[in-house]
Amino acid sequence: MPNQASTYAAYKAAFAGLAKPFAYLDLDLLEQNRQQVLRLATTKKIRIASKSIRSVHVLHLLMDSDPAFIGLMTFTGEETIFLASQGFNDLLLGYPIWNPTLIESIAGLVDQGRAITLMVDSMAHVAHIEQIARKFKVKMPVCIDLDLSSDFWKLHFGVWRSPTRTVEAAVQLAEKIALSDNLVLDGIMGYEAQIAGLGDQNPATRMKNHVIRLLKQSSIAEFTKTRAELLHTLNQKGITPRFVNGGGSGSLLTTTLEDVVTEVTVGSAFYAPALFDYYQDIQFQPAAGYAIEIVRQPRTDTYTCLGGGYTASGACARDKLPKVHLPQGAELTKLEGAGEVQTPIVYQGPETLNLGDPIFMRHSKAGELCERFTQLHGYSQGEIKMVFPTYRGLGRCFL
Repeated sequence: MPNQASTYAAYKAAFAGLAKPFAYLDLDLLEQNRQQVLRLATTKKIRIASKSIRSVHVLHLLMDSDPAFIGLMTFTGEETIFLASQGFNDLLLGYPIWNPTLIESIAGLVDQGRAITLMVDSMAHVAHIEQIARKFKVKMPVCIDLDLSSDFWKLHFGVWRSPTRTVEAAVQLAEKIALSDNLVLDGIMGYEAQIAGLGDQNPATRMKNHVIRLLKQSSIAEFTKTRAELLHTLNQKGITPRFVNGGGSGSLLTTTLEDVVTEVTVGSAFYAPALFDYYQDIQFQPAAGYAIEIVRQPRTDTYTCLGGGYTASGACARDKLPKVHLPQGAELTKLEGAGEVQTPIVYQGPETLNLGDPIFMRHSKAGELCERFTQLHGYSQGEIKMVFPTYRGLGRCFL
């Protein structure tokens, strides 16, 4: 982590002219994270998860920075069509869509030569997309979502995602696709959410951390074998997907070890939200955040700010709350947390805080920050260098 005590003064000075609340992106830390991602990815290609970035301009900045960045993983049909209109290509829709109008629009783009791949995990998806592709007389690229969750006794370790949970089920889907005149199996994706999205070094749950690490080790061994077996079986049948996609920001160290994986998906690593403070083996720099304004001081060590209650999605837990970033040592109160109209901060450190001063916060997740703000103010070397519109700043809202 950077020297947070000295950074508070630098941030405060650089952003002094902005009305609060505002969101920012530290371009120097973003660059450190970008280089770290490239190092960790080793020889694998990198697909950027657009849902974790949610800014066309930041996506272009990253995509144009190195040939290792080969495409985007999108999260809705509308967003995919929008990003195609913004000049992006090789778009993998990370989640299945059903809306016929959206699939028809994407089929039209594919017919124009755009590289867009739809996600499937069932025979129903395959039949639905095939019917639309036949109508438009196109060969639609699809990707099979292989579920990589693990079951330990009565514990489901992972997320409830794809019903395609075995090699046999995935092969049946692949063979069905291979027989179609209007579909092509473009890729295999397996997202190991229980590795990539689950921290194992939370200071508030020390015993649980140990259990999570053991479960992770067992799960990695299991799905590594499954993924390799699936690709071996497909190759024997003459079915060769263009790519095999795996991982996430939190599982780069392990996913990149798999020979069959050709590309890794990375998104949160670039902004490094607060949840990424709780990983034992992988660290990134806190590049993105937001500032709220002190408007009250109800007692000597308590500073109440306007707004700030930007809570993350997922199961309700304290780690879904935003985290006080600067000044170092400041923290939320346990009873109020971060609120819709006010957020009290307890602080007894060396910084002198006054009414009107900023408190810098970090969202628990990456892209969700951008749903609250129209701009990210790009900070570098003590000043604001540029401003990046978010999706919302461009009048777009996808989920």
